[in-house]
Amino acid sequence: MASLSETPSPCPAPTSTISRSRQQEGDSFPFPPTHSFPPFYTLQPTLLTRTSQLAKWSLLVQRYHAHHHRYRLHLATALSSPLFHNAAIHRRLSHASLTEIVNYMVKSEKDGGGGQRAEWIGGAAGKGSERSEAWIWWKKPDEWAEVIAAWVDKTGQKGVVLTFYELLNGDAVKGEDWVGMEDEVLARCLTPLVKKSKAQVFGEEGEKGVKFF
Repeated sequence: MASLSETPSPCPAPTSTISRSRQQEGDSFPFPPTHSFPPFYTLQPTLLTRTSQLAKWSLLVQRYHAHHHRYRLHLATALSSPLFHNAAIHRRLSHASLTEIVNYMVKSEKDGGGGQRAEWIGGAAGKGSERSEAWIWWKKPDEWAEVIAAWVDKTGQKGVVLTFYELLNGDAVKGEDWVGMEDEVLARCLTPLVKKSKAQVFGEEGEKGVKFF
């Protein structure tokens, strides 16, 4: 299993574990030893050290959200969660530091970022206080599209019309990683299939459906 110092895998699994991990009270996620290192909660001024620190936080955020099957990060609320607040060592990440971590995750690796593993909700134009929520892409939309397409082929769903509710909560998808995903996230993840004419999404908000080809 990769350590937090390594590059995130494209599709970190919800059940992934981290060597020499520990759990915080009330949270089933196995936190790595780094999470109990006080300096980890203060972004360092040296560029090389800071970049390494941002990469570790990026991987930790992805694995935490994958473990709990979460896709949305609300910064103000998250700062009180065990992910960013380690009560045992009296350390909490600051709002400014979390914003910088998400900014790093939003950027591509080419631009010196974390590989577009996050996206500000409301678009890149949002600044300052407007950047209050972000999608966390522990699988990117195109990666989710591949997973869903494989399920369609495996279960013979081509030509079948499914509501978003059935695709997210139906008996046929029990045990799949995307179960419980928000409608908005599912729509984003189906977009690559729509562009390839492998799916058609229709219906109004709250009553959407999809047909696979």
